[in-house]
Amino acid sequence: MSTRRKFLKSVVMTAAMGPFTGALLPALADIRELPSPADVNGVQSLRAHAEKHGLLVGCAVVPERLNKEPQYAGVVAAQANILVAENAMKWKALRPAPDKFDFSGGDMIVAFASAHRQKVRGHNLCWHEALPDWFASTVTKENARQILTEHIKTVAGHYAGKLQSWDVVNEAIDPKSDRPDGLRKSPWFELVGPDYIDIAFRTARKADSSALLTYNDYGIETDAPDQTKKRAQVLELVRGMKKRGVPIDAVGVQSHLGATDPAPGNGLRDFVRELRRMRLRVFITELDVNERKLEGSEAERDAAIARIYKDYVTMMVAESNVDAVLTWGITDRYTWLNGPKFSRPDAKPQRCLPFDADYQPASAFFALRDALDSRPAKSHP
Repeated sequence: MSTRRKFLKSVVMTAAMGPFTGALLPALADIRELPSPADVNGVQSLRAHAEKHGLLVGCAVVPERLNKEPQYAGVVAAQANILVAENAMKWKALRPAPDKFDFSGGDMIVAFASAHRQKVRGHNLCWHEALPDWFASTVTKENARQILTEHIKTVAGHYAGKLQSWDVVNEAIDPKSDRPDGLRKSPWFELVGPDYIDIAFRTARKADSSALLTYNDYGIETDAPDQTKKRAQVLELVRGMKKRGVPIDAVGVQSHLGATDPAPGNGLRDFVRELRRMRLRVFITELDVNERKLEGSEAERDAAIARIYKDYVTMMVAESNVDAVLTWGITDRYTWLNGPKFSRPDAKPQRCLPFDADYQPASAFFALRDALDSRPAKSHP
């Protein structure tokens, strides 16, 4: 194993310095068997397989790790053709004070992506969480609209022409809301009113005419009653935006899946197809598999997680308007699912992403790669 890890380390460090060239060993078809590290780079990487089918594949990243951890940077460089900031482009990171912006983290991601021929998604311009500490004491009903529009103008303007897409509004729907439209009673809703969503999208379009403007949400993947309800509310929100002429280009389906939850099915497929009829693209934006309640040996858990990756992504990329698949992180070493909130009863770490905590390709990696290959030849909505 130590020799295998040394080999992988040398491969990923090379990737961090530039793209791979040359032929590599063919991958094994059975996702339960893990080929040697050489099989997951170059022409056998996720990005190479995605590009053959006109898809984007990538992950959420942390700029400091890209800058300071060669192993992490190497895997990201080798496997992704699109990146998204995990936290570096949220309000709390960008706004140390009401009159100050700090773009250093976001700029680092954009520079890394440019050096490795990768695209970047912006996440996010308007959300009810990750607000700076000064927000509650500074933002009022009198100034909230101005602060929101100035933030979007400044941030989207700073990155204008550099991003593939922006999550303009994130998680605006809450099925537990007592409103028929399901709008979450977020700080923005309370301070600006329900039209804050339209304001955010219109402002973003003025600031950056090239980025695809996206509405992003979670808990809409399965046919469970609560998710079915929320999915319908998201669809009505987007349909209303289209009717009002609000500039929206895509919907992000976060895809934080549960290993023991109902499998996504016809409801989500119909949702994606309805969005296609509305001429909207769909991105899988935050894919991972929460296996907190999953029982069995490590091998059994890995096989179950891999099946979820393969079945879900295969179903989604069969739809021509699904353009991108991003996981929420690239390695189990740093997944948010290993935080206290999601700890397993047996205290074992979750194994939820394409690479394990030692940067070894997991069964999920090969399942995801097979799913990307299920996409027909390059197609566009």
